[in-house]
Order: sequence, then C-alpha cells, then structure tokens
Amino acid sequence: MKFIDSCEVTAAAGDGGNGCVAFRRERYIPHGGPAGGDGGKGGDVVFAGDSGKTTLLDVSLTRRLAAEPGEPGRGKDQYGKGGEDLVVHVPVGTQGFDAETSALLFDVDAVDKRVVVARGGRGGRGNIHFASSFDRAPRRAEPGQPGQELRLRLELKVMADVGLLGFPNVGKSTFIRAISRARPKVADYPFTTLVPHLGVVAIDTDGTPATSVRRGQHIGGSFVVADIPGLIPGAASGAGLGIRFLKHVERTRALLHLLTLDPGDGRDVVADYDALNAELRAFDPELAARPQVVAMSKADLPEVREAWQKARKKFARRKIDLKLVSAATGEGVRDLVFALHALVKGT
Repeated sequence: MKFIDSCEVTAAAGDGGNGCVAFRRERYIPHGGPAGGDGGKGGDVVFAGDSGKTTLLDVSLTRRLAAEPGEPGRGKDQYGKGGEDLVVHVPVGTQGFDAETSALLFDVDAVDKRVVVARGGRGGRGNIHFASSFDRAPRRAEPGQPGQELRLRLELKVMADVGLLGFPNVGKSTFIRAISRARPKVADYPFTTLVPHLGVVAIDTDGTPATSVRRGQHIGGSFVVADIPGLIPGAASGAGLGIRFLKHVERTRALLHLLTLDPGDGRDVVADYDALNAELRAFDPELAARPQVVAMSKADLPEVREAWQKARKKFARRKIDLKLVSAATGEGVRDLVFALHALVKGT
C-alpha cells in the first residue's frame, strides 16, 4: 500500500433542511392552522482514530468529504430527517490544519477518538412556530442553515515511544527487525527505507526481544520504536525530504542514535552524532533536548569494533555511554533494549 502522510481535503458538512409552510386540510375542520414541520439538521464530518489505518491514502483519494444534508420539513407537522454524519477513519496521529492559516484545528491522537471537524447546519423552522394571536395562518418558514465547509491540510505523525535516528545505511532497519516483528526492507544501499516503520518491542523479564518471546512467557513490558528514513545534512531545511521524515519523531519520548563507520567518505562517528543533533535543533530545539541513547551498530565487523574502542572514550568525555550492538549476531541487543525500556518508563 502506498504511504501517504500529507494531503489536502475539503470537509463539507451537510446543509440544514428548509422549514415547511403548510396548513391542516382535514374534513370538517375549516380554516385549519399551520402544520409545516422543521427541516432536519445537516450531518457532521467526523474524524475517528483507527488502529487499522497506517496511511492517509484513502482520504487523499477523496478530495471532498461531504456529509448528507438534512431533509426539508413537510406538512402535517412532519419534521425532516437529519442528515447522516460522515465518519472518516484516519490513522492515529493525524493532525488537521487550516490550509490557509496553518492553524492546528484538531489532533486524532488516540484509538477511537472522534473529532467533529465540520458541523452540519441547523434545520429551518416550519410555520407552526410562527403562529400568534395576530397571525394565525403564518405563511413564512426559515431556510436551513448551511453546513460548515473548510479546507484542511492533514499531516500524519506516527505515534511511537522511541525514534530511531541515523544516517542512511547505518543498520536501522536491520536493528528494528531484530527487536520487533516489523519487516522494513533491508539492503546494502542508502535510502532503503523511504517510509516510517513502527515496531512493537515486547520484552520478557529477562530482556528477550519480541521476535524470540515464546508463547506463555511473561511479558515484562513493551514500547514502540519508529524507524524513519535516514537523515542527511540539511534535513531540517528539507534536504532529502528531511522535514517529512523528522516530523515522525516529534511525538516520541526518547531517541536512539545509531552510528557506524562509513568507509565511503571517511566520516567520523562523533561528527555524525553532532550533525544529527544539529539537524534536530534546527528542526525543533525541544526535540533535540529529549532523552537519548547512542549506539554504534555493525559490531560484527572488526573495523567497527576497533573504531568503537576509540570513539567511546570521546563520548565518555561528554558523559555519554556509547553502546555497541550487532543486529546480525545479537550482540548488545539485550542491553540496549533494557536501556530503551528504562528510558521510556522514566520519561
């Protein structure tokens, strides 16, 4: 399924039905009084959080989300039926902004949360409401009120406890496959991951990752990790679609930085860490200040292990514990899972 995390739509609630002008026409009752009923209320446009949705694709294909109008009133004191609400199921984490002012209008941040985005118009009153001692046969009724209509920009920001950050090809997708049941694409070229992936990390009391937990074992806790596409310098300004990627870690409570050697251009892991944090600060200073765990991946490679010995001393001077992990062999994964779980529980 194609991943869509941003789109513009028009939400149009239903118009209210018109009130009716009518009079009683019954045998043996001359000069019957007013009998025009009210129009029905227009339907609302409602957004509801759906745990089964992961993309805004369905919504993006329907550019106009329109609820039913209310029925007009009828004679014999009959009121019009209200229009049906239009319930739009969206992924949890969907935010709605005014397309013109960019003001945040709503945030569907929980499963089954319902938000009335556009309210239907009120139905007009029929002539039964306008009878008086001066006018016993009123020939006027109210028209229905128009429903609200607004242009929305929808943004999907995934809901996760831990945001997984790193430059392209540092092993983020391999790591999330090792600790959860998420199955992002893995290959030996940059930008393998083009959309965010969520992995639920359920751990046993001994720290066993979810992929190895056996039926009947006691689950000691769980947290959700978001694997976002790799970042590059200038991401906060939009380079490499960085802004679209960074928004998916805005809701996280903690961050995991994955670093490793890059033989292609001789980058230094400390410089990479500083570059990633610079992008976070440029995008959102509050995001850069969140609790972080830093790990060096691909420990199964001798050159990485040798570089880690030197790099951890540099990180230690900054009071950062640089962990060493290998998603391929499982080395260090248990300790890293424990560290992330403790960090999430403490935030």
